[in-house]
Amino acid sequence: MRKRSRRFFQVLQLVDRYKLYSPLEGIEILKNISSVNFVETLEVHIMLGLDPKYADQQLRTTVILPKGTGKTIRIAVITKGENISLASSAGADVVGSEDLINEIFEGRLDFDKLIATPDMMLLIAKLGRILGPRGLMPSPKAGTVTTNVKSAISEFKSGKLEYKVDKTGIVHVPIGKLNFAIDDLYVNLKAIQESVDKNRPVGAKGKYWKSLYLSSTMGPSLSININMLKDTKLI
Repeated sequence: MRKRSRRFFQVLQLVDRYKLYSPLEGIEILKNISSVNFVETLEVHIMLGLDPKYADQQLRTTVILPKGTGKTIRIAVITKGENISLASSAGADVVGSEDLINEIFEGRLDFDKLIATPDMMLLIAKLGRILGPRGLMPSPKAGTVTTNVKSAISEFKSGKLEYKVDKTGIVHVPIGKLNFAIDDLYVNLKAIQESVDKNRPVGAKGKYWKSLYLSSTMGPSLSININMLKDTKLI
C-alpha cells in the first residue's frame, strides 16, 4: 500500500473527497492548499467510456493550451537541407540530420520533443526502441512529423501538447502551473474539454464522459462537475 506523508494527510483534511466541485472552485482550492516548496503542476484526469483495445475507440491527438504549459520545452529537430537552418532560426534547441540520429542512437536524449520531416522517417525508424518507450518517436498524429518545421516549433514552444487515452480509458493531461491565474488555468482546462469532445472516436458508445478529477503534483485529487465545465462557453 502506498505510504502518504504527514503533510499530505494534513492537506487532505482541507478538502471534501466526496464533493463534486465546480471547475473554478476546484482550481482555487488546489492553489490555496499547496504546501510544498516548488511550483506544482495542475493535472486533469478524465475517465472516458472508451476501450482503446478497439481501433475505433482510440483517442490520440494534440491541443494548444491558450495560456501555455508553464514549462520550457527543449525541442530537437531531425531534418536536412535548408530546413536545418530554418529550424535553428525558429528556436529549436537541437538540430541535425543523420549525425543527430547517430547521437540519439548512442544515448543523447537532452530534449523533450522530437520533430522530424517526412523525408527522414525511414532513417529514424532504427530509433524506435529508444524513442518509443519515452514517448519521443515522431508521429503525424502528434504533429511531430511535418514539412512545416517552423510552425511546429512555434506551436510546441507556445503550449501545444499531445495527449492520448491510456489502456484503462483515462486521459492524463498537465494544464499549467499552480502559480498561473485561476482564470488562465480554467481557460486551459476548457481547451482540453473541447478538444476531447471534438475528437470523440467514432466507436465511442454510451456515456462518453464518466468522471473528471483535478490534482496537483503533490496534492489530493478533487472530483469536478463535468456538466458545469461543458456548459460554460469562453468568450
